[in-house]
Amino acid sequence: MGPRPGAAGRRVVITGLGVVTSIGIGVEAFTSGLRGGRNGVKPITAFDTTGFAHANGCEVTDFEPERWITRQRPEELGRASQFSVAAARMAVQDAGLEPRDVRARRALVSVGTTDGESRDLDQLVAAGMTKGPQEYDPSVARRVPAGRLSAGIVRELGLEDVEAVTLPTACAAGNYAVGYGYDALRSGDVDIALCGGADAACRKTFTGFYRLGTVAPEVCRPFDKDREGILTGEGAGILLMESLDSALARGARIYAEVLGYGLACDALHPVAPDRDSIARTMEIAHRNAGVTPDQVDFVSAHGTGTKANDITEAGAIRQVFGADAMPRTVSIKSMIGHSMGAASAVAAAACALAITEGFIPPTINHRETDPECAVDCVPNEAVEAELSVVQNNALAFGGNNAVLILGAYRGEARPAERAGRSAT
Repeated sequence: MGPRPGAAGRRVVITGLGVVTSIGIGVEAFTSGLRGGRNGVKPITAFDTTGFAHANGCEVTDFEPERWITRQRPEELGRASQFSVAAARMAVQDAGLEPRDVRARRALVSVGTTDGESRDLDQLVAAGMTKGPQEYDPSVARRVPAGRLSAGIVRELGLEDVEAVTLPTACAAGNYAVGYGYDALRSGDVDIALCGGADAACRKTFTGFYRLGTVAPEVCRPFDKDREGILTGEGAGILLMESLDSALARGARIYAEVLGYGLACDALHPVAPDRDSIARTMEIAHRNAGVTPDQVDFVSAHGTGTKANDITEAGAIRQVFGADAMPRTVSIKSMIGHSMGAASAVAAAACALAITEGFIPPTINHRETDPECAVDCVPNEAVEAELSVVQNNALAFGGNNAVLILGAYRGEARPAERAGRSAT
């Protein structure tokens, strides 16, 4: 599903970015991390890892919530909500706006997540098991509702009469949230949208993937023949979006235009990805964005580094683009790990920065490409490129697939109308 092809509506652009990641907080640091192929992996400290044979992850270690959260007490928010609120503040500032500017317009807040505040739930469960529920910390219990990931942004910016939604569509939730905001802006229901995803590292999710045998011992190597799995990560990505007319009227810097998206929920298997469904989602996204496969300059893949995901996703890309015309296909999870519901939102921010700054980020830790994947994953070092159309894939358990298409804004013509691939 997605917007009706050819439907009349306003053009939507991204004018502000807020990112919290293990390779950089804020646009400047994140861009530097992407260009330099920075590795965010380190031993996990968020919880006790005693008993696990290996416990590396991609935690955010230099986050100072009080720098960004000023209208509410940071300790009233769980870690994922802190990430979400901080990233929203960054996005507003990066767009050249003040909170009062957002308050003066019809706004929407849409945040995707996988775990919500599962780190706090971990704490409550541990207390309940050892001491009983009477020992629950009320302040921690109040932080648990996942709706606080979006409500925290509303409160921080002092918004009123605003729709605030939290979308729990697992590891595709960031793209879902961006698509939700795109539709609202395109239809004219709102004037400004803060959309993305946030998640914090937690024991529950790490243990689940570990028990599935999909956590890598050391580093994440997407599309490599020796890949061993994912590394869990954390962070947030929030995009500030508005209509093109609004951005031009106020002389805003435009990172990228949101051309369209596609969604699918095939529900064929709880955890195994389905190639045909992924391919179908990409085709829907292309159709809704008004682009053809040959116009896509690179694919930001879901690229988890597991055996099943990488082969299946690469096969779906080959199915849509053709074996002889596959675009470069990269995974920034090699750098920042899998940040769950934040993953595709952070990747969308990376795509917007790649378009603006003229480069394709690398897939790091790469040694030899798996012949069954057979993609150009831009190994280890970024490449310079003039980009017009970029595709951002997000896949989730249960077949929740979401594909977002972004394009460069270089005047009145839509990027989709400029045929040909321009990446070098």
